[in-house]
Amino acid sequence: MASDPEPFRVDIPDAEIAELRTRLRHTRWPDPGTVSDWSQGMPLQEVQDLCRYWSEDYDWRTTERRINKLPQFRTGIDGIRIHFLHVRSADPAATPLVLTHGWPGSFLEFEDALPRLTDPLAHGGTAADAFHVVVPSLPGYAFSDRPASGGWDIHRIARAWCELMSRLGYPRFIAAGSDWGTSISTSIALQHSGRLLGLHLVPPLVAPDPDPGRFTEAEQAALRDLDERSRSGSGYSAVHSTRPQTIGYALTDSPAGLAAWIGEKLATWTDQAAGGLTRDQMLDNLSLYWFTRTAASSARLYWESIEEVARWFTATTSDTIDVAAGATVFPAEVPRPSRRWAERRFTRIVHWSEPAAGGHFGAWEQPERFAADLRATRRRLPADDTSARPGPYGSRQR
Repeated sequence: MASDPEPFRVDIPDAEIAELRTRLRHTRWPDPGTVSDWSQGMPLQEVQDLCRYWSEDYDWRTTERRINKLPQFRTGIDGIRIHFLHVRSADPAATPLVLTHGWPGSFLEFEDALPRLTDPLAHGGTAADAFHVVVPSLPGYAFSDRPASGGWDIHRIARAWCELMSRLGYPRFIAAGSDWGTSISTSIALQHSGRLLGLHLVPPLVAPDPDPGRFTEAEQAALRDLDERSRSGSGYSAVHSTRPQTIGYALTDSPAGLAAWIGEKLATWTDQAAGGLTRDQMLDNLSLYWFTRTAASSARLYWESIEEVARWFTATTSDTIDVAAGATVFPAEVPRPSRRWAERRFTRIVHWSEPAAGGHFGAWEQPERFAADLRATRRRLPADDTSARPGPYGSRQR
């Protein structure tokens, strides 16, 4: 009888890799845009260059071997099987941590941060900074199952993550993440605050101060960027939240279309002045979406939850969250709440960071800073609770 959680390895058939290259080489290209910038979307030459590299030079097998060095598992929760990394520190008393990615990212966002979190002595930290790290793939993403029915919103995922951490022997833990990971971590605090040692949000989602007369220059700049994103860069969200199935046909059939749809975000949401993401990092992630056929299933999370989450950072929230929380607000992120705004919802902020570099994919772009901020939050939490220490792997403490 198979164990549960069961070990997992990535093994994409040679035929699928060959088919991807064939499709890329036979792409029917549109005309170039009528502007010279990115205001109509990712320029034709940029997409062609990315797809040419994907078909001719990029080596998925190298990526696959690298991924398979990570301890991966799948387990059944609430009717579907969830893929996750479980990277334990050598220190048995390390702090449990669940990291959650978003769209259009994946578990790969945290790859370079993992050794910094699990082996802090080798990366400028102290023994007390060690984490046992769990990185689940969201339902409908990567190697998690694609839900066959609705209802998998951020709150249901938050409950699944609590079950996963129980199953791994972690009665209490820190929840952290970015994009959807911020919302899901926040939902854990709203539903099961007693499970949390703390939160670390990148960034926290809060509405602006209702009094514009109190805005600082930095707050005004953040709102201008949010308004511009809403005006000119939110078309993808409107499609995902209303017609994820329709766009899913195109993105599942055309790797060039997928490269443009996701590649635009991987380029424009990063801090290009600090280097952004490499072409290989982009294609590692694009290949995950392609080989797992998750373009439609990943987009459906917007259909389930974006209306609620958008209210959190544009309109108002009536809840307050008393869990000890840290936050990182990277300079190229949108939205960028101020600490003053965040404190109205998160009442126990123990660490606040505004780094000089980084964008929406902070852990991916700036893994050292991301890990350092998580350590700083951990150090400012209340004194260690022995219930936070992990039980035996696979135990079902609740």
